[in-house]
Amino acid sequence: MDPTGRRLSRARLPEGVAGIARLHAMIGEHLGEDADEAEAVIGIETDRGPWVQALIAAGYRVFAVNPLSVARFRERHSVSGAKSDTADAHTLADMVRTDSHQLRPVAGDTAATEAVKVVSRAHKTLIWERTRHMNRLRHALRDYFPAALEAFDDLAAADTLELLDKAPDPASAAQLTITQISAALKRARRRSISDRAAAIQATLRTEQLGQPEVVTAAYAATTRAATAVLSTINEQINALQGQVEAHFGQHPAAEVLLSQPGLGSIAGARVLGEFGDDPRRYTSAKCRKNYAGTSPITRQSGKKKTVMTRYVHNDRLLDALAVQAFSALQASPGARAYYDKLRARDIGHRAALRQLANRLVGILHGCLKNRALYDEATAWSHHLEHAAA
Repeated sequence: MDPTGRRLSRARLPEGVAGIARLHAMIGEHLGEDADEAEAVIGIETDRGPWVQALIAAGYRVFAVNPLSVARFRERHSVSGAKSDTADAHTLADMVRTDSHQLRPVAGDTAATEAVKVVSRAHKTLIWERTRHMNRLRHALRDYFPAALEAFDDLAAADTLELLDKAPDPASAAQLTITQISAALKRARRRSISDRAAAIQATLRTEQLGQPEVVTAAYAATTRAATAVLSTINEQINALQGQVEAHFGQHPAAEVLLSQPGLGSIAGARVLGEFGDDPRRYTSAKCRKNYAGTSPITRQSGKKKTVMTRYVHNDRLLDALAVQAFSALQASPGARAYYDKLRARDIGHRAALRQLANRLVGILHGCLKNRALYDEATAWSHHLEHAAA
């Protein structure tokens, strides 16, 4: 599409190098002799992947447009609800032609940050997958082996998985000896092994409601499969944790992030990967807060005004910031004083944590912008004075 909105050409491009080459050829046909001075602007509904990286490397200005924004823009010209790839391509081209000043170009994050983002996302995804498999295992045990739920408080723990794999049904679990249970607890580095082993054995030998023998055998087979999956996930989580710490430790911004209250290597890597390190991406602390989803939104019409939580946000980033805010209550007196001040105004725990996270994002923005380490007195001076008074 040219600057006047006239469509110059249209094609469905294949994946890979052939598609990129065809796109370059299509654009080159219309640039002509002014190719060195002309600029090609591209709209696409994602900010990652080989295509995006290839477009940026070729020198195009690439805007990653949220699909929800594309849908709203489409309704400016048609309210019938019709949708097609061709129409979406036309809408994206029209958006970057007329509204590029309202859109955000793809951030120019460094390769080191992209590597941190890849491993930290994979690490968090495995943790979520472990929770899903653990819930499925809990649901199965409730149906045929409820005593196991009383005996084991953590279904993803190494000792629990070992004992469930060895005795996945009530009959075999009742035959476990103190020596076998103690050995599993010792390998898992538990404390108070003798008392805990005796309590587990007593619980497993209590009377309980069960299923027919053939059904129990079927459940036992699924339990063995679930424990094998959980054991593998645990191993890979530990392996990826080492990768996260290694990549994050090599990043230049790691020292600034680790100086923030409540941020360790894992949470810091997640925050860095989701925020990115492009210094031009966030023009102010408010922009960073808006992207984080910690700042509220205001809806006002006439005399009606409502302040609401942002429900459209980066789930991974907000999760990491919530972890930071909760940990900062113990690590930072200023954060604790700010939280207590909010709670004194009858603000709920989660809402107070969200406001604390919003404040911490602003502090992080200032530290990254000035390349300065966190300083408790500078960050919370007025809140500390208020708490002392």
